Amino acid sequence: MPAIEILGLEKVYNVGFWRKRPKRALFPLQLTVEDGEIFGFLGPNGAGKTTTLKLLMGLVYPTGGRARILGQDWTEPAVKAQIGFLPEQPYFYDYLTAHELLEYYGQLSGVPAKQRSHRVNEVLHQVGLPDVKGLQLRKFSKGMLQRVGIAQAIVHNPQVLFFDEPMSGLDPMGRREVRDLMYGLKQQGKTVFFSTHILSDAETLCDHVAIIHKGELRGVGAVEDLTASVQGKVEVIWQGTQIPASMRALGAECHVSGDRVRAILDEKQQDAAIDALRRERLQLVSINPVRTTLESYFVEKLRRAETTAGKAV
Repeated sequence: MPAIEILGLEKVYNVGFWRKRPKRALFPLQLTVEDGEIFGFLGPNGAGKTTTLKLLMGLVYPTGGRARILGQDWTEPAVKAQIGFLPEQPYFYDYLTAHELLEYYGQLSGVPAKQRSHRVNEVLHQVGLPDVKGLQLRKFSKGMLQRVGIAQAIVHNPQVLFFDEPMSGLDPMGRREVRDLMYGLKQQGKTVFFSTHILSDAETLCDHVAIIHKGELRGVGAVEDLTASVQGKVEVIWQGTQIPASMRALGAECHVSGDRVRAILDEKQQDAAIDALRRERLQLVSINPVRTTLESYFVEKLRRAETTAGKAV
């Protein structure tokens, strides 16, 4: 059974001075997320990612369509108890401690009073904040606040988690910590649906991704399938900084990186490149096929969307 089924959800806002001009924020969206996977919802700013999450959370009403979460209608109270949500810019009362905040969210989420204190300590350990007792949130770093946000989303042990731009504004270490947390949730059998425009994080984490642009779904698939197509080129790496003229003659694009040279060339020239390195007595390090990156797939989809829109005009 899919964890999330989005069945034609759409949203049109009335804008302008008299609110008579319709603006479509989300075209009818069809999307399925399987149980126990990490699903990335990708798109540039203003693409409709947050609108979709707000619709699923019931924070805004759809113009049309519906959704199912864990096999039930997404508006059912029983479903709400099984989901956790981290908005893009959560606001916490910064004079509270993390323990006080999570006690409050635990009570709000229905965690039994006898279990609440133990559960708060448990999730703080889980998100890597075991030693913050008595420290007010206003003294937390951005990364620490993001981990507190994840803690409030999981304090009631939900089965499905929705995160809106969870890595936004974090430094590389903070992003790494949040990625590790999300991967840990997947290992517990949770389903994680998160929006992002940071493609490297999505490529590292996700089982499947969907790309949305200007409110319309542009592509969806498994990450390994989207990045598996070989481009007909190979990357040859050898030790040293010397670039033989024979490699240039093969049409190789060579770049010196530290004490190694990386060259991209047509795979048909692979054997000739190896022979050239052997003649120059250069040590071969590796040969790898050049594969499509998620970034390349993403950019291609957006360019195609812009081209289609331009022709329509």
